[in-house]
Amino acid sequence: MSIQENYNDIKNQLPENVQLVAVSKTHPVSAIQEVYDFGQRVFGENKVQEVMEKYPLLPKDIQWHLIGHLQTNKVKYIAGFVDTIQSVDSEKLIKEIDKEATKHNRKIKVLLQVKIAEEDTKFGLEIEEAKDLFQKYISGEFPNTEITGLMGMATFTDDKDQVKKEFLILKRLFDELNQLKKLETLSMGMSDDFPIAIECGANSVRVGSAIFGRRDYSK
Repeated sequence: MSIQENYNDIKNQLPENVQLVAVSKTHPVSAIQEVYDFGQRVFGENKVQEVMEKYPLLPKDIQWHLIGHLQTNKVKYIAGFVDTIQSVDSEKLIKEIDKEATKHNRKIKVLLQVKIAEEDTKFGLEIEEAKDLFQKYISGEFPNTEITGLMGMATFTDDKDQVKKEFLILKRLFDELNQLKKLETLSMGMSDDFPIAIECGANSVRVGSAIFGRRDYSK
């Protein structure tokens, strides 16, 4: 199918209240522009270098989401334009984001990335760490950072029960933190598992290959 057919197919599967983050990592500016022309405005990138190269070449009303692991020394390169950083996995990182946001006289939206997968390769805060960081935020730390929700990745497995169990762990934490301060975004689910994520309460999904096709990592 064409990119347009893929995009329409995904959009038709999403309830109205679910945000689509079109994951454009490794895909060319021309493909992003094509999806933008269909009406998509929220795009996700994994690497700072890549989003820095694409940002000047594309419309300025795109909301860029950084969804990959972010090193503190690279925050300064995206602090002026990134809409949301979905991958905050340490207090050190959120402090750096807050510092750079202050320099740019803006607030940067972030999601706390929580480790819910059983795989060792996934980044993320432990649940108690996420709770502690959120309490510090509520008490007034990180004033130029706005924690708008949580993000998590399930184990890469065909076992749908395990995926569902992991997503529900994050949903319970979201509901608990939401009682303390209103949260907007529960970002769960990618091309292979977003229907399960939505069933478990996700209101933002990160879909790349199901829209753009398979990635070419050789480039």
